[in-house]
Amino acid sequence: MAVLTEEALIKIRRDLHQIPELALNEVKTSTYLEKVIAGFDQIHLQIKKIPDLPTALLVRIAGRAPKRTIGYRTDIDALPVTEATGLPFASKNPGVMHACGHDIHMTVALGVLNYFAEHQPTDNMVFFFQPAEESENGGKLAYELGVFKGQWRPDEFYGLHDNPDLPAGAIGCRMGTLFAGTTEVNIDLEGKGGHAAYPQDANDMVVAAAALISQVQTIISRSIDPIEGGVITLGKLEAGTIRNVIAGHAHIEGTIRGLTQVMIKRIDQRLQDVGEGIARSFNAKVTVGLNQGGYLPVENNPALTKRFIRFMKTDSNVNFIETEPAMTGEDFGYLLSKIPGTMFWLGVEDDSQLHSATLNPKESSIKAGINAITGFMTARMAE
Repeated sequence: MAVLTEEALIKIRRDLHQIPELALNEVKTSTYLEKVIAGFDQIHLQIKKIPDLPTALLVRIAGRAPKRTIGYRTDIDALPVTEATGLPFASKNPGVMHACGHDIHMTVALGVLNYFAEHQPTDNMVFFFQPAEESENGGKLAYELGVFKGQWRPDEFYGLHDNPDLPAGAIGCRMGTLFAGTTEVNIDLEGKGGHAAYPQDANDMVVAAAALISQVQTIISRSIDPIEGGVITLGKLEAGTIRNVIAGHAHIEGTIRGLTQVMIKRIDQRLQDVGEGIARSFNAKVTVGLNQGGYLPVENNPALTKRFIRFMKTDSNVNFIETEPAMTGEDFGYLLSKIPGTMFWLGVEDDSQLHSATLNPKESSIKAGINAITGFMTARMAE
């Protein structure tokens, strides 16, 4: 088989767009990927399935004179979003959509894999088609299952995320953190319910929750270096049943975002401190639950990222844009905490944002992304 044409790549993307599946249920998607890869030159390819993570797929290409193993990761899951694009190739799975552009991610990865299957690379390569990025931290699951051992362990790892704010085909990157780490917050406050007319006989958790929410706002403004970035959003509050009953319980849910793991841990601790203070102030039981899972900050390796940016800046065929860090999360951060690497943006130029029901990436970005990545990796292997 020859290198995939742009027309063939667009067809692959549209096929994938029609069969979106949620985290750890990407059965049709994984099967489709295997079918496409089976059509590539198999001389240097080796495919590995993971019994405990059955929708994941690893593909290895043996290099002709390897000095290292270069890894490339793409995510394959979709979101519980009802598509509203009106496209002829819209999702056929009601209530599920590739609203984060993982269909673009997969197509680019297939294009890069196809290129090196047809042009044997100097170094070994490992491609990881990862399930469960949007939830269930698939990268962490794979790593803890021991997937990246022996010949399957990259010496350096690369991956992209599409970006509708950048021109189609542009490459964006930065030194340091590209994506923030995220922590899920669940807070329960227990007091004593009672009649609205007799507050002295109750312990009102609506008031306690309001005090906690107000105090949490000071964590970022007074505990975090103002030239750094951090976010706490408490987006859900549940308390009470009726207007004339004092609530004895309140439940709060939210999220923490930080640009470094050190910062996230500091915010976590300050939130615990606030919870303990509210508990003492209101004679209540306050339980602060924090769950980060595999969603660590995506902290790009300095040496590898400097090399990546230098190549993209000097390649006349690449539109390179230096970007700011994003407060959105990405579980590639967990893999980069174990294996050095770089994550970068691929511009897809759209008025709609990621996770929206109307996201419609420009398909011209696919071939441009493949060309930039294969060019960089070829140059990297020549070093």
